[in-house]
Amino acid sequence: MLRNVLLCCMLGLYTLSGMAQDTTRFTHADTLRGSVTPQRAWWDVTFYDLHVQISPADSSIRGYNRITYRVLQPAQEMQIDLMTPLKADSMVQDGAHLRYRRDGNAFFVTLPAAQRAGTFHTIAVYYHGRPRVAQTPPWDGGFIWTQDSLGNPWVATACQGVGASIWWPNKDTQADEPDSQRIAITVPDPMIDVSNGRLRSKTKHTDGTTTYEWFVQNPINNYDVAVNAGSYAHFSDVYEGEKGPLTLDFWPLAVNLQKARKQFAQAKGMLKCFEYWFGPYPWYKDGYKLVESPHLGMEHQSAVAYGNGYENGYRGMDLSHTGWGMKWDFILVHESGHEWFGNSITSADIADMWIHESFTNYAEGLYTECRFGKKAGAEYIIGTRKNILNDVPVIAHYGVNEEGSGDMYYKGGNMLHTMRQVVNNDEKWRAMLRGLNRTFRHRIVNAADIEGYINRASGIDFSKVFDQYLRTVKIPVLEYKVKEGQLFFRWTHVVPGFHMPVRVTLKAGRYDFIYPTEQWKSVAFPLKRADRFRIDENFYVDKQKAD
Repeated sequence: MLRNVLLCCMLGLYTLSGMAQDTTRFTHADTLRGSVTPQRAWWDVTFYDLHVQISPADSSIRGYNRITYRVLQPAQEMQIDLMTPLKADSMVQDGAHLRYRRDGNAFFVTLPAAQRAGTFHTIAVYYHGRPRVAQTPPWDGGFIWTQDSLGNPWVATACQGVGASIWWPNKDTQADEPDSQRIAITVPDPMIDVSNGRLRSKTKHTDGTTTYEWFVQNPINNYDVAVNAGSYAHFSDVYEGEKGPLTLDFWPLAVNLQKARKQFAQAKGMLKCFEYWFGPYPWYKDGYKLVESPHLGMEHQSAVAYGNGYENGYRGMDLSHTGWGMKWDFILVHESGHEWFGNSITSADIADMWIHESFTNYAEGLYTECRFGKKAGAEYIIGTRKNILNDVPVIAHYGVNEEGSGDMYYKGGNMLHTMRQVVNNDEKWRAMLRGLNRTFRHRIVNAADIEGYINRASGIDFSKVFDQYLRTVKIPVLEYKVKEGQLFFRWTHVVPGFHMPVRVTLKAGRYDFIYPTEQWKSVAFPLKRADRFRIDENFYVDKQKAD
């Protein structure tokens, strides 16, 4: 469903501020993949009807996708994406075979005539081949062909970033989603496929295969559509949530059933905490599933992929270096947090992936707070600062399918934690997070949408704060000096016009707000020793004593 796509995402040549970006290092293929090209812009996908047969014996797939779309404006050429080495066999509309040409990973299809705005049409794309194999999933993307510990075949997909067209034909941009989708996966017996949404049917065939037909009743990101095929066991539960009973379905490998019953018990508490902070789980119609995967994990909508080895932490490690991260299962919590940020609220361009990852990283701290108290949650977030590199800006180039710095996780989470301190009202902050999910539920957004909402809801202009943390690699430095009972202070290493209050020690045993700008200011400083000056560590800033 085409929603809230702004012109800044169309060609990727300008930032939100209108400043030209250097895109000379990007290729024609990057633009075809990452921008809303003219051949993408004129149609709005409304339904994908995907049918894929999987053959683990030779690592091949074969299938078709019926793409139903609404015409936004008359046009005759359509871009459909399908990555090499997969091959298109034919494209058919209204019983007629269509002409098409290939340009790398994009196909440009010539329709019989320009179609009338407001009308609906369907095009079927038939294809086959051996899809690219993921070398280090889920990071590089592709198909995973492997075996479980008992030697049974185990197949999965993970394609965020590289794109869903690495294994099925579609309009491969985050700027458009279908209203709903069928996912029919055929696998050899006795394999079981678990995909997104709810299982509608299971059809056995005489050739020793079975088709599992799943249906997603809500909009879904292309990269979230997933195959998980293996020797699965199943158990279920119900969570009484804010919108009533929510079905919980758990699909571990059969060999790991008992481990899963113990570890996946964390799901209910996670859902309760996230509903408290963010509002109702976004996909009650499609349910919540955890599916064991042969890779670390991915936020596959309503079918969260789990590969953390049934242990707490991140592969047994604490990313916060505080001990709090070992109290819960990182993959279960983090990837489920994406159901709100990434799956329900989706960035139109991957350059704004911080909208997905910064909020979900921050959600880890809120979950820790929910379970162990406010101090623990803050310590978790502050502890993750050790992972920040400040190498390149968080926001990348638009329109060329480029992700920004990995700092979108920890730096973005600490930016939000800092903003919470500035708002200085936890109930208001919680209302803002819930309002954000209510306002942009099941919608596609960009940075301006999210930044604008936070400014309006808080009543505070955070524009320069967003610019500082997302668009530069500099951390604000509070320069200060103490002289004759006065504290002199100002911000340095900041974007022009930066202003943000910060809590510091002006009196023994407490923190008070000061309001620095780029100009020197002063306030009474009754502490006898200047070396007792501190900044509240909940603010992600540095300090430097002036000469």
